[in-house]
Formats: sequence, C-alpha cells, structure tokens
Amino acid sequence: MSVLPLVFTSGWASGINAYAVVLLLGLFGATGLSDEVPEALQRPDVLIAAGVLFLCEAVADKVPYVDNVWDSVHTVVRPVAGAVVAALLAGQSGSLPELAAGAIGGSTALLSHLVKAGTRMAVNTSPEPFSNIALSTAEDLGVAALITFAIFHPVAASVIAAVLLALGVGLLVFLASRIRRFLRRRAQRREERRVAAGGGPPAGEPPGGGR
Repeated sequence: MSVLPLVFTSGWASGINAYAVVLLLGLFGATGLSDEVPEALQRPDVLIAAGVLFLCEAVADKVPYVDNVWDSVHTVVRPVAGAVVAALLAGQSGSLPELAAGAIGGSTALLSHLVKAGTRMAVNTSPEPFSNIALSTAEDLGVAALITFAIFHPVAASVIAAVLLALGVGLLVFLASRIRRFLRRRAQRREERRVAAGGGPPAGEPPGGGR
C-alpha cells in the first residue's frame, strides 16, 4: 500500500504538534506495532528529545499569549518536521519518492500550523484562560488519536485529516472576518464618542461639513 495517506496525516498532525508525532511514531516503531516507521525515529536519543520537547509544548501551548510566541517560533519548525517525517516514511516504504513526500508533508504541516496559530490568536482575545486550555488539550488528544488510528487505518485517517484541515481553514476565515468586523465597529464607536465629546468632525471630513 502507498505510504501517501500516512504522509498526509503525519503532515497535518505535525502542523499541530510535531513533537507528539515524532514521539508516537517512534514508540510505535520501537515496540513493533508498525513496520512503516523508519529506524531514525526509533532511536533512543530522538525519543527522549521528542518527549522533553513535547512536555515543554504541552505547558507553553496552554498559557495565553505564550502560545502565540511558541507558535511564531514553530512556524519554521513544524513544516520542516512534517517534511522530514514524511521523507523518512517514504524512504522506509519505497512506494513514494522522498522529495514528493517531503513536499506533501511540509506543505500540509504549514497549512495546519497556520490554522492552529490563527485560531489560537482569536481564542486569546477572550479574557478567560479556560477556552485556551480546552482547545490545546483537544489538539493534543486529536493528534494522538489520529496518528494512532493512521498506523492501523491510514486511508481512513487521511480522510479525517483532510476534513479537519478543510474545517480548520473555513473556521479561520470565519474568525478573521469576525475580528475585522469587530475592530471596525470598535474604531467607529471610538470616533463617535470623540465627536460627541466635542473633539471635532470625524476623520476625513473637513470642518464645517465640507462646505
């Protein structure tokens, strides 16, 4: 079977939490649950590093605004990780050129990362931290569940990943439009209050109503 479905799913998951993907795939390979995992991901030093970084992300990703900084740093890390994991999977399978697999994994990881980062910025506009924690926990559990499912049912998992990616893009576009509308209304209300307080005509209108 082609490794393409697993490549796509791992790319999507890497854009959400690359360290969890490396850790889970490495553990599945090391325990013999999957023959699709390359030896490079099963090395003890790779598993330890991925585990430590996963714990760091699990904490940073649940703190409002700290997660935004973390996402900014990982704008490069996650797509690169998605591309590397995809290329390694393709090299292990031999059913897909490594360069093509890397391109698919990296681009999918970049897109899902942008969805994650954009959605998190929107969520951080809420003053309470609980929605942030709930969303981060759901992301972690979703990545773990889908990667595990992909090991045994790669095609079905890739379909789920594609649906989640499409829904995420749609949600991000919706949130962006709502935020822009909110900012415009807030600016308009501020201008109306300034005028009501005797601060002069609205910006762009000459004194005397343009006469």
